[in-house]
Amino acid sequence: MKYTNAKNVLPEKLISEIQKYIQGETLYIPKQETEYQKWGTASGSRKMLDRRNAAIKESYRNGSSIERLAEEYFLSTETIKKIIYSYKIAKGHG
Repeated sequence: MKYTNAKNVLPEKLISEIQKYIQGETLYIPKQETEYQKWGTASGSRKMLDRRNAAIKESYRNGSSIERLAEEYFLSTETIKKIIYSYKIAKGHG
C-alpha cells in the first residue's frame, strides 16, 4: 500500500475537517467501485478461464462425459458440473 502525506495532496480545509475524526494515524481511502476490476482482468487469467469454460461447455454439448472432461482438464467432476450447469454467460460465450 502506498503512503502519501495528506498535506501534499489535500486542501488545508479538508485536512482540518478530517482531523475532527482522526489525527496522526494512517487512513486508508479505497478506490471508487468503478475503478475495481474483476479478478484476473489485468493479467488475462479471467479471459483464459472464460475460454476454457466455453470449450468445456461445448465439448459437453458435443457428447463428452463429465468424467472425461474432468480428466482432460485436470478438474474435479464437481467443478466440471459447476461450469456446465452455470447460468452465467460470459461475453461472447454461451
